[in-house]
Amino acid sequence: MPLKTKLGKCGIYMRLSRDDEKSGESASIENQRIILQSFVKEGCGDLVDEYVDDGWSGTSFDRPAVKRMLDDAQSGRIDTIVVKDLSRFGRNYVQVGQYVDYIFPAYGVRFIALNDNVDTADRGSAAMDMMPIMNVFNEWHAANTSKKIRAVLQASQRSGRYTNWNYPYGYKAGNDENRTAVIDETAAAIVRRIFDLRMQGNSYRAIAKALTDDGIPNPATYYTKIDGSKAEKTCSPYWAPKTVMAILSNPTYTGATVQHKTTSVSYKNHKTVLIPESERIIKEHAHEAIISTEIWEKVQTVNKSSAKGRADKKNEVRPLSGLLVCADCGKKLKFKSAADKSGSYMCRTYIDAGKKYCSSHAVSERLIESTILQDIQSMLSETVIDEQKAKERYIRIMSKRAEQNRYSDERQLKADQNRIAELDKLIQSAFEDKVLKGLPESVFSGLCEKYQAEKEGLQKNIRMLEKRLAEESSDGGAEEYVEKLKRYARCETLTRELCLQLIEFITVGEKEADGGRKIEIYYKFSP
Repeated sequence: MPLKTKLGKCGIYMRLSRDDEKSGESASIENQRIILQSFVKEGCGDLVDEYVDDGWSGTSFDRPAVKRMLDDAQSGRIDTIVVKDLSRFGRNYVQVGQYVDYIFPAYGVRFIALNDNVDTADRGSAAMDMMPIMNVFNEWHAANTSKKIRAVLQASQRSGRYTNWNYPYGYKAGNDENRTAVIDETAAAIVRRIFDLRMQGNSYRAIAKALTDDGIPNPATYYTKIDGSKAEKTCSPYWAPKTVMAILSNPTYTGATVQHKTTSVSYKNHKTVLIPESERIIKEHAHEAIISTEIWEKVQTVNKSSAKGRADKKNEVRPLSGLLVCADCGKKLKFKSAADKSGSYMCRTYIDAGKKYCSSHAVSERLIESTILQDIQSMLSETVIDEQKAKERYIRIMSKRAEQNRYSDERQLKADQNRIAELDKLIQSAFEDKVLKGLPESVFSGLCEKYQAEKEGLQKNIRMLEKRLAEESSDGGAEEYVEKLKRYARCETLTRELCLQLIEFITVGEKEADGGRKIEIYYKFSP
């Protein structure tokens, strides 16, 4: 472009979108550099510095190189900024306009966009008049690109392709085109242990401490050791309770993939927000499971329990910890050890505030455990006598659960069916473009293969959903349910796992004058 005045202290700015990012500085960046350096040289300017943002979106100005360039412009180190075109500087028309029309003039900085013929030293030019329209078009391009990328990403997720870069601890990437998760047996063994410890009633903190004490590397350390490129990275050797909690709440371990869990507010605002569970993309039986559905459900029951429990000095949680509640003030009973190691539970209000606010409600640990165990054995023994009745009760429980899941399955089924209809239209449109508009055979074949692959993945998912919906009323698992009740009935000791599976909470009344007391057990379900 012709120049009206000689160039001064120049800074050349180059940017490449993260969507086109390659390893190192890409060829596109190098091309921009050649063009801009040649322009500065021909304009007799002094090239002070180069500013490169390789792999950064132009929708935000929170970029390291552009920040450094603006600091240099404000300090007077450079007085001229040269870019290949306006879109390289940014694709947010409001912010680009603010810099070109207000901020740069305030700093005494000249701005040049070569391909768009924009030069703020010649504000009367036609290119300067057209600049607002070009900025709007650049932002529209960013919005349209963002929309297409999201659509392609969701299509890949629906077809079963794993799109996340990181796999959950216990899995690694497969070699197939869908990057199907494959079990990493070394880490999977630790995952199984974590679920077993949780079923036994151990807290997140207790599990984390047990793993740390045994010298088991946490996920970050484990991956650092097997990844040679990160051998120098320093990782904490300790397991954190939140790491354990994340593993115990991740359905990936049951063989399901859950994707599309987060998104950004918009292509301009990259703040991450959670997507409602009903709108997430879930694919059952997507890979081999590490833990069974039964174990998963038991652990989720423990996770949802109001009885968190506290570990003692041996890192063990007592069977009734967190489950006993004062019948008068509603506070939980706290375990107090005794010299003979038997111990008892007492009202926390009494312990913290004294008898003015509540009585002790003290009850021997041995007595309360014995009483509850006898009640469980008696209740379950009566129940399992009538196995048919127990099976019918199980079917009612499962039917209620299936009803809760039906809405989600039907919604996903409808979405998959609608997407298949869209794909059929896209295939037809591609064929018409090939016949009527001369669409190249290679492009036509690529589009059809992509559409057909997605369609086949959706059809497979639809068959799975239809089968699951059809089987909701089946009585599968009833026999196992009855056997479980029998096992509970035969228990000779009260365990933490047994309490968490069966009991919601227990209210303990104060001892009465005749020596008796009222104890009410609230079970999670009526066997």
